[in-house]
Amino acid sequence: MKSIALFFVLVFLGTCLSFSQAEPAVSPEKTIQKLYDLVTFEAGTVPDWDKVRGLFIEEAVIVLRTSWDSTSVFTVDGFVGDFIAFAENPTIKEAGFKEEILKMKTLEFGEMANILVLYQASVPGSDRPPQKGVDNFSLIRKNNRWWIISVTNEIPANTRPIPEVLQD
Repeated sequence: MKSIALFFVLVFLGTCLSFSQAEPAVSPEKTIQKLYDLVTFEAGTVPDWDKVRGLFIEEAVIVLRTSWDSTSVFTVDGFVGDFIAFAENPTIKEAGFKEEILKMKTLEFGEMANILVLYQASVPGSDRPPQKGVDNFSLIRKNNRWWIISVTNEIPANTRPIPEVLQD
């Protein structure tokens, strides 16, 4: 009988501890803002790639426009590896990289969210003007937090203007 009582006490304490240690739910917008903050870095520094990975579910898919007429499909590790290669470019190492959100539009329903982001990417001090782009994020809420499950990316052009929902 004592072992049964001890079992229930341990289960009760374990349940209390797990609830008290759970991270508070963070909004889908804050999750996306965190990603942009993490991939922005000053000269001579590097992003915390483990924190970047930690925003995605393991099975996430990232599809990025890699030129005006082609895209590449990445796993999370592939995306991080590609970004590391970009960040190790001597020009980028010396200048840093900035990617900032200009506008965000969220559709949240239950445990899922979709966020369209108009962003601007630049290399500080570069003669090249900042490049605008549109990212489309899908997220799920699991274990009391938001996870990125997919990203698609498009670069605006005359033939594909910025979507109205992201325009001023």
